[in-house]
Amino acid sequence: MSEARQILVTSALPYANGSIHLGHMLEYIQTDMWVRFQKLRGNQCIYVCADDAHGSAIMLRAEKQGISPEQLIAEVQAEHSADFADFLVDFDNFHSTHCEENRQLSEAIYLKLRDAGHIATRSVTQYFDPEKGMFLADRFIKGTCPKCGAEDQYGDNCEKCGATYEPTELKDPKSAISGATPVLRDSKHFFFKLPDFQAMLAQWTRSGTLQEAVANKLAEWLDAGLQEWDISRDAPYFGFEIPDEPGKYFYVWLDAPIGYMASFKNLCARRPELDFDAFWKKDSGTELYHFIGKDIVNFHALFWPAMLEGAGYRKPTAINVHGYLTVNGQKMSKSRGTFIKARTYLEHLNPEYLRYYYASKLGRGVDDLDLNLEDFVQKVNSDLVGKVVNIASRCAGFIHKGNDGLLIDANPEPELWAAFQSAAPSIAEAYEARDFSRAMREIMALADRANAWIADKAPWALNKQEGKQDEVQAICALGVNLFRQLVIMLKPVLPNLASAAEAFLNVAPLTWSDLATPLANHKLNAFTPLMTRIEPAKIDAMIEASKEDLAATEASTGNGELKKDPLAPEIDFGAFAAVDLRIALIEKCEFVEGADKLLRLSLDIGDEKRNVFSGIKSAYPDPSKLEGRLTLYVANLAARKMKFGVSEGMVLAAGPGGEEIYLLSPDSGAKPGQRVK
Repeated sequence: MSEARQILVTSALPYANGSIHLGHMLEYIQTDMWVRFQKLRGNQCIYVCADDAHGSAIMLRAEKQGISPEQLIAEVQAEHSADFADFLVDFDNFHSTHCEENRQLSEAIYLKLRDAGHIATRSVTQYFDPEKGMFLADRFIKGTCPKCGAEDQYGDNCEKCGATYEPTELKDPKSAISGATPVLRDSKHFFFKLPDFQAMLAQWTRSGTLQEAVANKLAEWLDAGLQEWDISRDAPYFGFEIPDEPGKYFYVWLDAPIGYMASFKNLCARRPELDFDAFWKKDSGTELYHFIGKDIVNFHALFWPAMLEGAGYRKPTAINVHGYLTVNGQKMSKSRGTFIKARTYLEHLNPEYLRYYYASKLGRGVDDLDLNLEDFVQKVNSDLVGKVVNIASRCAGFIHKGNDGLLIDANPEPELWAAFQSAAPSIAEAYEARDFSRAMREIMALADRANAWIADKAPWALNKQEGKQDEVQAICALGVNLFRQLVIMLKPVLPNLASAAEAFLNVAPLTWSDLATPLANHKLNAFTPLMTRIEPAKIDAMIEASKEDLAATEASTGNGELKKDPLAPEIDFGAFAAVDLRIALIEKCEFVEGADKLLRLSLDIGDEKRNVFSGIKSAYPDPSKLEGRLTLYVANLAARKMKFGVSEGMVLAAGPGGEEIYLLSPDSGAKPGQRVK
């Protein structure tokens, strides 16, 4: 037997500024499957990750919520950790970049780069928000596109015509934070001399560490000549201060990948058998793999290996890059309900359904993966329930009723058993190569063969014939052993199904080496249904819940920040006058069963009653206190069908979100049904 490998694996760090959605889960699920496969094979495989907790966006969101950045990232980390755990993503450590290990490592790596001459400084002119007192990143500046004249465009590119430009080229620039007109100011910035590593990167990116398509893309950067990378930001900024430079902070993307090292170092402090240096020093003999999306390749395959090289650490063994997730052939959409949060999915469906579907679609390339919901239902029901679980459910009853649950020593079809044995190396090779879709196809081809053989032998018919009971037991014994083979092969993808199958089989946790030997003269436990079919109604409910989630947070951006857009398009008085604002009496207010953020309000608007759903539950934990209050109501807003019923209009509220939402109320003397002029 070959010596066990020592492998350290990471996934890209989720930003601590919003919820995990199914697009994010594509990466963590595939990483987890690969790690579980390595552990199943007996290798030492450590999987670490962390929340990416620094940057202006987190600082500003915390400020709007009236909490500290530390409190914000702690709350988000708790949410992220629960979502990952419930999707069966089994990190050895899930940490945060805002930690002492990361501070120490970031400072040490920076100082090594500085002392080796790889850091430069020079003055940079950029926009400054005089009202907020801070320099503005490109995404915090909006104005008119200098190319096509489109208004409300960000400071680096136009979403209408696709032009790219410098923020200083925008016409009528405004701060997206305060609405103030920014002014130009100079500031000293620090740069990592990426061109110092041009030759190393040209060789390393072509050394087999990357998929060919990724290496080809990076060659465009290399052929054009690498530029120095700005690694500093000015105060105020939430992050780590640069050593010996008060008021200057590391740009979030400098300390984010160092967070991989920090998370592992934090784990080493709790597991003495792990040696930090053994995994990070040069020529260590260990392996290091990063799983990332194609949108952050430059950071991981150019900046990161150059930093590691300059600071004297090892570079990754490989960087595994994947594409984006689409749903039903289109970009995820909040209005269509296909921008699905991890938690929303989990409230409706088994996480292993999605794990299997992703596995069935994931190849080695960087192509986007489409979650076709109709195909999703069909594939899960056909493959997992109709093929894999079906084998056990067909055979278990005969063994329990005919032989008191004892699995006999029998192999009535040696050729079929041999086919399963001979397929195992190819399936292992596909897992190793991250060609999960090939592995799933080969596993399901084996399931088809097993089901066809059982159908041909028809033990249910033989069991009715005199003297055929021994043959029935032999058929079902092989059937259960073939099911056990499939469970082992699918265990990296379906750990919960494997655990339930192990309980039925009455065996210790299965490993890849268990494929070599069948169970014989072995007592089985009672069989219970291992997986149920997906009901299409549950997909519909999930889609509607995703729309409801959007409706409940329509006063917020996707990451929970209050919208503050000083450049929103103007409307004329006629458009405003068309809004039918009325005074409404809240006759009844109650929780909505199954909804996280909604209250149901029964309104009296004078001449009729209306039913409205409003996403203000977080601010009014006792909804009965709203009963009897007057509020402002938009009476001519089109009714909207939601999962929980029809919402007939909208009540008006204001505030940054969370507990700070305030239902707007008129002055005393107003009466239900009065129009607001």
